[in-house]
Amino acid sequence: MTAPGPTPSLRPDESPVGGVRPYMLGVGGCGMSGLARVLAARGLCVRGSDSTPSDITDALRASGIPVGFEESPDTLPEDADVLIASAAIDPDHPQALEATRRGLTVHAYAEALGLCMGAHTGVAIAGTHGKSTTTAMLGCALTDAGLDPTVIVGATCSQLSKGTGEPGAAVGFRVGAARVPEGPLADRPGLLLAEACEFNRSFHNLRPVIASIASVEADHLDIYGSLDAVIEAFAEFARLIPGEDQGGRLIIAHEGAHRREITAGLACRVETIGFNPSADWVVSYDPGTREVRVRVPEVGERSWTMRMPGEHNAFNSALAFALACCCGADPDRAAASLGAFRGLDRRMQLLGQRDGVRVYDDYGHHPTEIEATLRALRQAEDPAPNGGRLICVFQPHQHSRTRFLLEEFATSFEHADIVIVPHIYFVRDSQAEKHKVSSADLVDRLRARGVRAMHLYPFEAIVEQLENLCRPGDLLVVMGAGPVWKVGRGYLGRGGGDA
Repeated sequence: MTAPGPTPSLRPDESPVGGVRPYMLGVGGCGMSGLARVLAARGLCVRGSDSTPSDITDALRASGIPVGFEESPDTLPEDADVLIASAAIDPDHPQALEATRRGLTVHAYAEALGLCMGAHTGVAIAGTHGKSTTTAMLGCALTDAGLDPTVIVGATCSQLSKGTGEPGAAVGFRVGAARVPEGPLADRPGLLLAEACEFNRSFHNLRPVIASIASVEADHLDIYGSLDAVIEAFAEFARLIPGEDQGGRLIIAHEGAHRREITAGLACRVETIGFNPSADWVVSYDPGTREVRVRVPEVGERSWTMRMPGEHNAFNSALAFALACCCGADPDRAAASLGAFRGLDRRMQLLGQRDGVRVYDDYGHHPTEIEATLRALRQAEDPAPNGGRLICVFQPHQHSRTRFLLEEFATSFEHADIVIVPHIYFVRDSQAEKHKVSSADLVDRLRARGVRAMHLYPFEAIVEQLENLCRPGDLLVVMGAGPVWKVGRGYLGRGGGDA
């Protein structure tokens, strides 16, 4: 393993994670690698391990953060004083067990992120959908506005590190200033933007000053059991925001976020955003021109033309604009930045074209996300007038989500002409849950609704089917949070597709 770096100058009580030599298990993940960068920038001696090498671990090593791939107990450095574990790490991981044996403090990723956020001016972006896109949009807007934020996002974006005017490598992090450099929040601890994930109630570990809630729907029902429990979890998250006298501020969707239940009794400033004229931040969107307009009494009206299609992305960008204004960004600079934002990887990402077939990749794995993405693609470049079809390859993510939301999934593909469903991606669920539902159940529901659907596996067989099925003018979108992205790239790779 690479030798540890120099001892940092920070004292242990100044560390945002309670130790100056953190060791990070699963450091190759998007969130974990971003947190590693932030902690290293604070002067901490950060080291970590992961199961396999990747572009992310290569980049961490190149930046001076040692990463190992041996997972035996004796590879945990003797001078490590705190362990941070990714949510994907099994409690029986040898290094985790060794840390416990030594009496080290052990933090889950969300706990460490919350501690880090407490040392910054925290901005948390919550909601069932749109967290990554909104966080990246906001990060770019604040960067372009000169506020130099630190950002941790669960997806990669080529504009995140330098802002929209100077694209760089696709990354999921940005390390910004230790203090806010200008504006109403000048000289406060630097801005830290992060997604507030509701899975396993992990967002209850965060400590935001400013937060948003874009949507609240039934999801992760294997954890929550009911929509009411999801709503209560979001309400508890909202109660973490400090009072208005301490700068606490929440922007919540006017509709679709159960705002009355969630905001009841909050001490922070609460504002709503949405397409409803009664919202505090009123949004309008023209799908033909992709123009977004936002009106609020304190700021006036601003508009920009999005490069990304879809009403859901219009809402995401409007929310990013509102949050940027709350952070002290100049409204005109924020609006200009949002008009130049080109998107994230795996969020309605155009991969390329093969033989007249345009291929998109998307992370959507919830019925609402599927419907919104397919509708946006249909509006933006409907293949039907040219004799083309919208073909969707969708891999369900988790058996429990598929079972709980089966009927909702069945109604979310109305904009697709053909749907191909591989095996459900098995992660976190029990073996018993795995046998309660299958991809064939979803295919049956789709066929009952008149959608041409089929179940195929493995991915290579799907690529072969697409080669026989696709014709010039078709639109192919590959969707899902699992490894289904290999299908789109496999299809393009076989044909030598052009971007």
